[in-house]
Amino acid sequence: MSLKSTSILGGFVLPVKSVSPSSLYEDNEFQYIDIASVDRDTRSIFSPQTIQAADAPSRARQLVQTNDIIVSTVRPNLNTVAQVVVEYHGAIASTGFCVLRANPEVLDHRYLYHWISSQKSVDYLVSVATGASYPAVSDKIIKGMDFDPPPLEEQKRIAAILDKADSLRRKRAQAIALADDFLRATFLDMFGDPVTNPKGWPVGTIRDLVNSVNYGTSSKADETEGQYPILRMMNITYEGRWDFSSLKYIDLSENEKEKYLAIKGDLLFNRTNSKELVGKTAVFESDEEMAIAGYLIRARTNGMANPYYIAAYLNSPHGKQTLFSMCKSIVGMANINAQELQNIRIQIPPIELQNKYASIVADVRKREALMLQSEKAHQQLSSALANAFF
Repeated sequence: MSLKSTSILGGFVLPVKSVSPSSLYEDNEFQYIDIASVDRDTRSIFSPQTIQAADAPSRARQLVQTNDIIVSTVRPNLNTVAQVVVEYHGAIASTGFCVLRANPEVLDHRYLYHWISSQKSVDYLVSVATGASYPAVSDKIIKGMDFDPPPLEEQKRIAAILDKADSLRRKRAQAIALADDFLRATFLDMFGDPVTNPKGWPVGTIRDLVNSVNYGTSSKADETEGQYPILRMMNITYEGRWDFSSLKYIDLSENEKEKYLAIKGDLLFNRTNSKELVGKTAVFESDEEMAIAGYLIRARTNGMANPYYIAAYLNSPHGKQTLFSMCKSIVGMANINAQELQNIRIQIPPIELQNKYASIVADVRKREALMLQSEKAHQQLSSALANAFF
C-alpha cells in the first residue's frame, strides 16, 4: 500500500457490535453468514444458514446491517468480499470476516467496497497474512491499512463508474450460477434426492467406486519455478469448479509422478480447510498435467462410477451437510481423511445413467468456457479502472 498516506482505514469506519445470538434472539432462529454463504465470483451473499440461537456456532458474533462490507480474513479467501444488502440486515456474521461499516459522513460504502476488493488491496493482505498452516490477517491489520480517500462527492463519482464495470462482471457470474442451478436440478431429476433415494438405487460407499486414493505432496512449492503447476485447496471452488488464478510450481522425481500428478478425469477432494469448506470436490479437466498438494486427495474411479457423478453427489446440499457433520476440527482447521472419504455412503445408479449426466456436464462446461472468456475481459477492465483510481 502507499507509504505516503497519513490516514488509516479504521479512522473512516464505525464500530460493529459483538453479540451473543442466544441473548439477542433467545430461542428463535437467525441468519448466519459464514464463508460458504458468500459467492466469490459475484461478490454477493447467498443462502445464509438459518440456525436456532441455542445452536449458534462459537464464531457467530458479529451483528451486521445494510451496506456493511464483509471481508474474509483467511488467506485462501482474502478476495472474498461482499456487501450486506437489506434482506440480510440483522444477520450475524462469522468472526472469520472483518466487518467494515463506513461512516457515512466521510466514506461512501460503495467506494469502500471497490477499494477493499481491488487487486491492490487483496495483494497487500496476502503479503501480510501470517500463520503456519492457515495464514490469516486480523481485523486490526485490515483497519490499519493506509487509506486516503478523496472527498465524499468524488468517492461517489468513482464508485458509480466502478459499479457500471462491476455490473457487467456480475451478469456473467450470475449466468454461470444459473448453469450450476441447472446442473443441480438435472442431478435431482436423473438420480433423485440423495436423502430419500426415491428411485431405489443400491447403496454402497465411495470405496466401492474407486480403484486408488492418494494424498498429495507435502513438498514446498515455489511461486515461479518448477516443472509442474501444483493444485492447492484454493484452486477448487465451493461449487466444484477450478480457479487457476493463483498457482505455484513444483518439481517431481520420476518416482513421484505417478503418485502426485493429476490427469484428466481424476476426482480431487479438499480434505483440509475451514469446516465450512472441507470437502470441496472437482473433476480435473485439464489436458495439462498438474501436481496435487497435501491438502488434496486424488481418487480414480473404477468401472462402476463416473467421477462427475461422485463430485455432484458430494457437492450437493446433502453431500455438503454430510461432510460438514463428519469433519474433525484441529487447531482452527477441519479434516476428513482418505479412509473417511471412502466410507461415505452413496447411491450407485447404473453407470450408463452416470455417463449421461457427465455428458450434460461437459456440454454445460463448454458453454461456460465461452462466458468465462468474456468475464475475464470484464474483470481486466474492472481491474484497470480500479488501479487507475486506487
